[in-house]
Amino acid sequence: MKAFGCTLPGKEVGWIKKPSPTPGPFDALVKPLVIAPCSSDVHNAFEIGSPKFLINRVLGHEAIGEIVEVGKMVKEFKTGDKVVVPSVTPNWRNANIQDTYHQHTDKLLDSFQYAFSLDGVYAEYFILPDADMNAALLPEGMPYEKAVMACDMMTTGFHGAELANVSFGESVAVVGIGPVGLMAVAGTTLRGAGRVFVVGTRANCVKIAKEYGATDVISYKEGDIAKQILTLTNKKGVDKVIIAGGDDQTFSAAVKMVRPGGIVANVNFYTGMDSLPIPLLPWGSGLSHKTIVGGLCPGGRRRMEKMLAVIENNRIDPSKLVTHTFKGLSSVENAFNLMVDKPDDVIKPLVYL
Repeated sequence: MKAFGCTLPGKEVGWIKKPSPTPGPFDALVKPLVIAPCSSDVHNAFEIGSPKFLINRVLGHEAIGEIVEVGKMVKEFKTGDKVVVPSVTPNWRNANIQDTYHQHTDKLLDSFQYAFSLDGVYAEYFILPDADMNAALLPEGMPYEKAVMACDMMTTGFHGAELANVSFGESVAVVGIGPVGLMAVAGTTLRGAGRVFVVGTRANCVKIAKEYGATDVISYKEGDIAKQILTLTNKKGVDKVIIAGGDDQTFSAAVKMVRPGGIVANVNFYTGMDSLPIPLLPWGSGLSHKTIVGGLCPGGRRRMEKMLAVIENNRIDPSKLVTHTFKGLSSVENAFNLMVDKPDDVIKPLVYL
C-alpha cells in the first residue's frame, strides 16, 4: 500500500510502499475517510531526534475511517462501520493500567502508539488497536470535519481545562491559541470560567477564541505577557493558566502570571531544550502553593464518545478550526507541509479521501 511517513528520521519525510497491515484478534483494519495533519506529526518527524523506530514509520494520528476487517475477538464493531479514531489508543489489556494513568502503562507516553510503536493513519489502510475499547462510532449525520476534531485537538484542549480544574467564575489564561489552545478556551468556557484571557496574535485565531468565550486578548508583541496579565488583574494574577503553545520562556511566564495557590496546566509538547525554568521569586522560593501539572490527553472509546456527545448536542462547533481542505491521499504531503511551514492563515488542514 501507499503511505506517507519518516524516511530519514529527523531530516526527511516521503512516500513509502508497505504491505497492507493485518489486524490482530482484538484489532480492526481501517480505511481512512478523512485525515487531519497535526503539529505533533511535525514534532515526530523532525524534532525528537532520529530514533531507529521512526525509520519508514507512517505518520498521522487523527482520522475518521471505515472498518474493512475486524479481528476474531472484536465484538462490537463490524465491516462497514464508520469510526472516530482517538489519537491515544491505550493497551487496555495491560495490567499496569490498573496502577497508573492509562496514557503511561509500560513506559512514559506509550499509549500514544501511532508513529511510535504503530504505523499511523497517513496510508491506504491502518490498524486500530483494541477496537472494542478504542473505536467510537461516528454519530449519524455528524459531518466529518466536526468529528475528526475530537480525535486530538478537542480532547487535548479540553484536558487542559481538566488539568487546571477550572470552575465557575474563575479567571483563566490560555497561552497559545492554535487549534489545541482554541479547544482549551472552549473547554474552559464550558466549565464555567469567568474572565478568559488568551495569548495570541493571529487574526483568525483571535476571532475564533472570542467566539469560544475569550474575554481579553493579550499580544506578546505588546510586551511581557505575564506583566500584561498581572496589570489587568491588579497584580493578583489569574486563578489558572493553560499552556497550549510556546517555549521555555512561555512556561516561565505562566508561573509568573498565576496567583498563589493557582494551577499551571500544560498540554504543550516541548522540543529542543533540556529543561524548563521555574522563576524562583514568583514561585515564592518554592513556597507559593502554585501547582504545575501536565499530561497527555485521555484516550479510548469512552473519551471519544464523550467528546462526540458535546459536539452532537451543539455545545461547541470544532469545525471552526478547519482552514484548509485537500482531496486524495496524494495530497497528504501538501497538508503536512502546511503544518511544517505554518502560514498565518492555517489552523487545521483536512484531507478527504
